[in-house]
Amino acid sequence: MQGRRIPSVVFKTRVRDESVGGPNPFRWQDVRSDELFAGKRAVVFSLPGAFTPTCSNEQCPAFERLYEEIRALGVDEVYCLSVNDAFVMFQWGKSLNLSKVKLIPDGNGDFTRRMGMLIDKRHVGFGLRSWRYAMVVNDGLIEKWFEEPGINDEGQNGDPYGESAPENVIAYLKQR
Repeated sequence: MQGRRIPSVVFKTRVRDESVGGPNPFRWQDVRSDELFAGKRAVVFSLPGAFTPTCSNEQCPAFERLYEEIRALGVDEVYCLSVNDAFVMFQWGKSLNLSKVKLIPDGNGDFTRRMGMLIDKRHVGFGLRSWRYAMVVNDGLIEKWFEEPGINDEGQNGDPYGESAPENVIAYLKQR
């Protein structure tokens, strides 16, 4: 994966727009992955789903807690990507009180599929989801890749979490 350009896709996002008015002042905005990662160094971590135990109790809160340390090591932004729609990602971010990590909804799984990380989690009622991974992206190129072992569709290896933890990303960034 290292050295590979990230896929060029459109993320369907919702952004606050007071001109919309009413109790839900948001509008749709397409965000191109090319533009999102252009000219910056970012850490991206992807996970199976919003509101799921490991993602909500460990991985996302850990990246939020260590955000400033990651930024201090030459990273412009930290993104969490999941195969969930913009509405779910927004509510999940609110429930976790996220203020630093930015959430990217990959509702159709287009980015995840093109990364080769789309897996079938129907055995637990999730449908298609992302395998857990993290990466450092530098101006659209994958600089460093962290993938949980045992990628599979059957769930035989459970839901491993460790390789893609922020502590491993920080250890790499400190070496650079």
